[in-house]
Order: sequence, then structure tokens, then C-alpha cells
Amino acid sequence: MNIVTLLPFIVLIGAMFLMTRSAKKKQQAAAQMRNDMQPGTGVRTIGGMYATVKEVHDDTVLLEVAPGVHALYAKNAVGAVLEDEEYNRIVHGDGDLKIDTPVVPDDASSLTESADSDDVARIDLGKKPEADEADGAGRTDAAGDEPKDKKTDGEGDAK
Repeated sequence: MNIVTLLPFIVLIGAMFLMTRSAKKKQQAAAQMRNDMQPGTGVRTIGGMYATVKEVHDDTVLLEVAPGVHALYAKNAVGAVLEDEEYNRIVHGDGDLKIDTPVVPDDASSLTESADSDDVARIDLGKKPEADEADGAGRTDAAGDEPKDKKTDGEGDAK
């Protein structure tokens, strides 16, 4: 056999090896992170809940999800172990959080009211008066053709 015919198979096997190797490294890093958990550290579960570690066991961890509320989770349910300042910033709102964008109010009334709203011309989105409709209904086409069954706008008899 020629090496050129074997080259696609070699490349495919090499790519599979590299993909499994990187996935294995990620699994090992996640397992190491879970094993390094200590009581008092803040964590985020895979469901997105933030909690404080109270006790660490072999396969489980006891988390305090609210003051005085404890729940037992599998270690695999811990998505990330957070640093203290990041956990406090997220959970307690501590830290220097600077907002450069304007704050949106809780109610929409301030969004609809403006100081110069009297100067703006209002657009009438209401129905036309019936007199205008009667004038439009009495008109005929330029060729003088009227439909035979007097049905227009897709009101045909569908069977």
C-alpha cells in the first residue's frame, strides 16, 4: 500500500486522539476543582444556584443555599468553585460595580411621557369615517368591470 492512501486514515486517528486528550484534561481539571473544595467557599451549581460549602464528603457536598437552609448535592452538581470576592460580588452585591449606562425605570410611564410631547403631531391610527368608506365602495374600476358574484378580497367560495 502507498502512504498517500493511508494518509487520510492517519489524520483521522490523530484528530480523534487530540479530541479525547483535551476532553480528558477538562474532566481532570473539573475533578481537581471539586476535590479542592473546602468548607466556607462559594460555589455555583450546574443549575445556576449560588451557595456556600458547609461539609465535603466523598461523593456529596452539603451546601448552604440560604441562611439556615442546607441541601445535600452530588459533587458532580458543582459547576464552579468561586473566589471569595467574586462570590460576594454576585451574591451580596459587594464590590465596585460601576454603571455607565442609564438606569431603566421600573414602570413604563416615564418612557412614554416626554416634556416636548405637546409639540409632536399625533398620528391618527383610527378607522376612517363611514362617509369615506361609502365613497370608496361606490367607485368602479377604470374598465367598468365588476365581479360577477360581488365577492372581493378573497371571499370566494372554497370547496
